[in-house]
Amino acid sequence: MLDHTVIGRVTRISPEAPVPVVEHDRDVYHAGGAANVANNVHALGGVVELVGLVGRDGQADMLREELRRSGVGGEGLVGDASRPTTTKQRIVTTRNQHVARVDYESDHDAEPAIEAAMLAHVEANLESCGVVVISDYLKGAVTRSIVARIVGLAASRQIPVLVDPKVPHLDYYGGATVITPNNLEAETATHLRIRTDEDANRAGAVFAERARCRNVLITRGEHGMSLVGPDANVHFPAVAREVADVTGAGDTVIAALALSLAAGATLAEAAQVANLAAGVVVSRFGAATVTPAELLASIGA
Repeated sequence: MLDHTVIGRVTRISPEAPVPVVEHDRDVYHAGGAANVANNVHALGGVVELVGLVGRDGQADMLREELRRSGVGGEGLVGDASRPTTTKQRIVTTRNQHVARVDYESDHDAEPAIEAAMLAHVEANLESCGVVVISDYLKGAVTRSIVARIVGLAASRQIPVLVDPKVPHLDYYGGATVITPNNLEAETATHLRIRTDEDANRAGAVFAERARCRNVLITRGEHGMSLVGPDANVHFPAVAREVADVTGAGDTVIAALALSLAAGATLAEAAQVANLAAGVVVSRFGAATVTPAELLASIGA
């Protein structure tokens, strides 16, 4: 995805309708969606290759340029002329107040030829890969057949597969090593309320059974995170001192989790690192990344 933020000043209300008039100041572009996950991995010192689906338009060119500047490999972005590049245009005041958001997207599943092209890029990179992250945004790139093929290929090479899920695709993720729903997604998928650590344990077990995955890491906002599964059962309290914006926090969590696992951490250790990284990133406005120095500083190392 391409994140396009229109920043301006609001000093009056429109005479045509009771809405603020935004006087344009500047435009800011960032790589969003799965590309933000890739940026987070790179910022933490990892090497990442991004595979995904874009249109054949100017927004795709801008996204590729953003990735090039960030040092993220974008050769795996497959262009599809039948859809626009998913773009989120946010109108924001100079005081960081959201006014509106406009989404440009098409969410139909990728055609078989596009699926094959994306899978070819995945296979080409698996031999040098320590972990695979699937970021599902319900925009057509994550299909049942793509997930099944990736999970099978990774399992044959003993490579962990991590999934940032969407509930409508819950039955796509069978065989995943870890799925990382947020609190609302876990409640929706399991029909259970999550208010305590014990609630999270129950919901995590039900979620894992329904998704047919091994472990579940539930991100619970101000209540921290809960890791549930045969590899670890641990609850991590939230560490953020002040929350400015949770945009992209899930991207940071799964990026830190993935890179830690690739570096040889246990799942519990990786989740602890992810929790600390989330505490850093939510203190900033917009989709942000975390550096190793900032992560070390957050634990006083």
